[in-house]
Amino acid sequence: MIIDTFADERDFKLLEQDKYTFFVLRRILGLPCELILSDHQRIIICLSSHPFPVWIWTADDASADEMQKAYELVKEKGYLNGSCTFNMKYELAQFFIKKSTEESSTTQDIAKLSIKKNMFAYDNPKPLLPASSTSIDGKLWQCQTADLDELFEMTCDFHKETNVAMSDKEQTRAKIEQGIKDGLYYFWQNSEGKNTGCCIYRPNGQLASLGAVYTRPEYRRHHYAENLVYQVTKIAKDKGYIPMLYTDADYIASNACYEKIGYILRGKLCTIGQ
Repeated sequence: MIIDTFADERDFKLLEQDKYTFFVLRRILGLPCELILSDHQRIIICLSSHPFPVWIWTADDASADEMQKAYELVKEKGYLNGSCTFNMKYELAQFFIKKSTEESSTTQDIAKLSIKKNMFAYDNPKPLLPASSTSIDGKLWQCQTADLDELFEMTCDFHKETNVAMSDKEQTRAKIEQGIKDGLYYFWQNSEGKNTGCCIYRPNGQLASLGAVYTRPEYRRHHYAENLVYQVTKIAKDKGYIPMLYTDADYIASNACYEKIGYILRGKLCTIGQ
């Protein structure tokens, strides 16, 4: 097996098999990355930069030898010492967990891994108007430059609450500023003019991923989030994209909210780490 340090069209074609679950991997492969390892057939490993997760794609019918190869590749990079988390399919996760448990007992360079988050990937081919739309107060608001400080604050709160990795603050603020310029960020503004929550959609190819869905604690249970997500989903759909998103599989209330507005479960993966 020859492993290259770049991705090409062969890799993007492979990811079509898992276009929902590995949407982020497809997106970051097209950007400058700290690490790319691929045989362009059975294994793709990618780290955009620390502190983000290492993405590992393997074929659905990956053999034990191929899983071992993926394990050895990240081991050689020193990523198994507990400093990294990994996003991957469940079969590979179980292999990594078993191997790291065995090896962590004999060497300090290997951390014992376990599942940290279960994730669902959804798409929405036909957005459904929320039943709450007839009684909801407020409106959708497309973020403007003047909203940068508040949007940055909400984004930081989102990352703290969900324990999702974030770039350093300067990089995060710059990305948000660019997202505002591109017209991708939205607030739900209630009837008092207060911005209750935020959401972004990120187009890539045929898909548009919704993310950073956050509602301030004092405004929860008012159906703001489902109406915000519905409206942004519809915007993405009307622009010709297939809306999709990732959720924490263990957050039942959130998943039920997405399903009510037309999101359909398309795939599962997990995050593992020390």
